[in-house]
Amino acid sequence: MRRPDPATPLWLATVALRAVTALFAAAVVIAHHDGFARPWLAWTVLGAMLVWTAATTVVYVAEPLRWPWFVVTDVVLTCGLVLTSPVILSDAQYAASHPLITTVWAAVPPLAAGARFGATGGVLAGLALACATGVARLTFNLDVVRDGVLLMASGFLIGMAATVARSSSAALERALRTEAATAERERLARSIHDSVLQVLARVRRRGAELGGEAAELATLAGEQEIALRSLVSTEPVGSSSGGLADLRGALQILQTSKVQVAAPAGTVELPAEVTAELVAVTREALANVDKHAGPDTKAWVLLEDLGHEIVVTVRDDGRGIPDGRLERAEAQGHLGVAKSIKGRVRDLGGTAVLDTAPGRGTEWEVRVPRGRGGR
Repeated sequence: MRRPDPATPLWLATVALRAVTALFAAAVVIAHHDGFARPWLAWTVLGAMLVWTAATTVVYVAEPLRWPWFVVTDVVLTCGLVLTSPVILSDAQYAASHPLITTVWAAVPPLAAGARFGATGGVLAGLALACATGVARLTFNLDVVRDGVLLMASGFLIGMAATVARSSSAALERALRTEAATAERERLARSIHDSVLQVLARVRRRGAELGGEAAELATLAGEQEIALRSLVSTEPVGSSSGGLADLRGALQILQTSKVQVAAPAGTVELPAEVTAELVAVTREALANVDKHAGPDTKAWVLLEDLGHEIVVTVRDDGRGIPDGRLERAEAQGHLGVAKSIKGRVRDLGGTAVLDTAPGRGTEWEVRVPRGRGGR
């Protein structure tokens, strides 16, 4: 289902302003038609303005019809009508600083462009109308500059308002989705706690009491209990509409009886692809611990958000890596460290530093710049 445009009130205000300014332009033409150099052309331009006002009212009120090309056409057509003023107004009217044939009706397109394209579109539309007004005035003076500044400023303000309205609406929608997901996760957590977690805890305790093969089952049950508790207590990891994902939540899911994860209290949002790569790096480091550091080795994952960069540290208390072993493994074609860790981090523009020695464990420190989109 398509989300309604939060900037719709701005569009409706634009429609109302155009109707009012069209009536004002009609009153000016009626009051001064005898003084025009070409009255018939003045009436023709007024008719075009009224027809276009009706057309823009239909299009701008209906959200699906607010096509970009139509807004651009609005700006171009209005500029064209403004430029008919030199052949409509008489010399006496120019000498008396008479309003152009379009009067204030010409000030509306920058508002529509701002609502459709944002501040930049509004300013560009205002600039186009300012240039057309300057040409139609046949002079360049303070009044022309003032009108140009007002046209660009109005487009800029409406564009900023439209952008803020849309971004605020998107943020509210994300917050509501997160709140709904949190409520559902809490409901599931209560249900799981009352059933599955209690059973796993009982199996773990009873298996430890019996010993033997039951103790192995108890160990497995304990690991599943820890993993399940971590899963139901972790924030949703999915990407937001802005393409961001929570690295904190993604890493917390890796916690087991042998792996402890420490992270900031709040979310650590990064571009989804960066989050996926850092999780892959962490998994590879933990997989190496599991394969090479011994069955009783414990590991710790530390996530730090330093503002300008993200630091992920993976440390274990295993036997460490002998000097030259990684170089020999790479020469033999085992590229887990070279590609899965260092290669991924290098592609993210970061660094991966390994600190290890026989008998004192292994520590990876991965630093990645926060990069685009994170906050």
